Amino acid sequence: MMITGCSSGKSTTLGPDNPITFSWLVYDRVEGKVLDDWEIFKEIEAKTGVKVKFQVVSQDGLDEKRQIMIATNTATDFIQINTQDGREHGPDKVFLNLKDYLDKAPNLKAFYDNYPEAKALATGSDGGLYTVPVLEGDAAGKGFNFIWYARKDILDKHGIKAPTTVDGFYDFLKALKAQYPDSYPLISNGIVGDTGLYTTFGRIFTGIHGFYNIDPLTDQYAFAPNQPGYQEMLVFLNKLYSEKLLDPEYSLLTQAQWEERILTGKSMVTYFWKADLESLVDKARKAGTAEYDLDAIPLFAAEGIKNYQYSRPIVGTVGRAISAKVKDKDRAVQFLDYLIGDEGSNYLSLGIEGKTYTMENGKAVYNREFGTSPFATLRKDWGVWYDLITLNNAKSREVWERGLSEKSLAINAGYEQYIIPSPKQIVKTVEELELEKSKLNNVNKFLEQKITEFVTGKIPINDETYKQFVDQAKKLGSEELLTMYNEAYTRTYSK
Repeated sequence: MMITGCSSGKSTTLGPDNPITFSWLVYDRVEGKVLDDWEIFKEIEAKTGVKVKFQVVSQDGLDEKRQIMIATNTATDFIQINTQDGREHGPDKVFLNLKDYLDKAPNLKAFYDNYPEAKALATGSDGGLYTVPVLEGDAAGKGFNFIWYARKDILDKHGIKAPTTVDGFYDFLKALKAQYPDSYPLISNGIVGDTGLYTTFGRIFTGIHGFYNIDPLTDQYAFAPNQPGYQEMLVFLNKLYSEKLLDPEYSLLTQAQWEERILTGKSMVTYFWKADLESLVDKARKAGTAEYDLDAIPLFAAEGIKNYQYSRPIVGTVGRAISAKVKDKDRAVQFLDYLIGDEGSNYLSLGIEGKTYTMENGKAVYNREFGTSPFATLRKDWGVWYDLITLNNAKSREVWERGLSEKSLAINAGYEQYIIPSPKQIVKTVEELELEKSKLNNVNKFLEQKITEFVTGKIPINDETYKQFVDQAKKLGSEELLTMYNEAYTRTYSK
């Protein structure tokens, strides 16, 4: 492969006869440490002449190291940063303006053309492009992460049918409790975040995922507690709590406690990452419950509320940047252009054909011996699908899901009808970021505390107490934040 570029009258070539070394900041993942001799980088060097010298830090020390590099303008040649840092510090000549090189970087140009959201996130106040945001989900917005789990072996044993409505879900939990009086059928992994109890049921009762998010019916940001149905959600969760259908420690559980209760049958229903379903089944069976089985139950929503789940974000919050101080700017951009193109992207996301994946009916599939969770082997032994290295998690996920078990493929097919594209990210001004920093944490803490008090019965749920709840949130800045999110969203995508 020969790529030629020209800047300031000086011609440079990226190729095996013109070797060059670039530094690259990474951290060691739990699956395996970063290695200097991963075969994909030997192949890349043979094609491009580029040798990558990794600068390795611990995961715990990564953020601090990155911020020091940004503050002192000493970034490695290649570095993964938050896109906000790129927008903020790129114009200060900390990161290279990729826009100046697009005439000789066809893959980069095509990337920004094909992903307007990525371009918006990469664009600084001066109009320059400072990062290549990492792709997380397929462009069609159909890949997704979460499902409702239930104990299939128990449902089959007692002839309990999966619910499809909110009332049906309540009856479903009651039926499980009747068979297992000492259990708490429903358990949650946290109260906020994508699998949190308040996030999940907020969407079920209001159509808003989380406290703030896009309403898919209006394409505008909404504040979930302002929506009709949020008070009804509190009443419903309080009923589950009062009747011991919900784990009474739901707001305090650690990940380990959540898993222990799901594996032992203390709880039987949860909403969680679909990728963990089969590994949990395997753990339970190895622990002695031979009949243990989990399966997905349908997504459901309150009457009149859109029954949906957002896909994985198509574009991530982080992106690859090049230091503005890199010695050979042309070849650095050409190398990044190569890595985002088909061949380079395949090395980072898939590995080496015949060694980590094969082609079946024209489609890539990871080697079967890597199992249904191939990412552990791919990361440890090959450096494939490795954080801070890959640029396209979406490609890896597509290939991984193609090789899933029949059960997992059936779950994907069953949930496909509910999945809609994830909201696009917004670009905030410095003033908007300051507003968010000063208000959002206090609003979130207040909401989490008061909702928990409503659900656990410490505060009675009625029109008066609910109005006090919303009014106090306003005093803390809930409406200011909502206005800001909508203004920023409109501005970011108004073109």
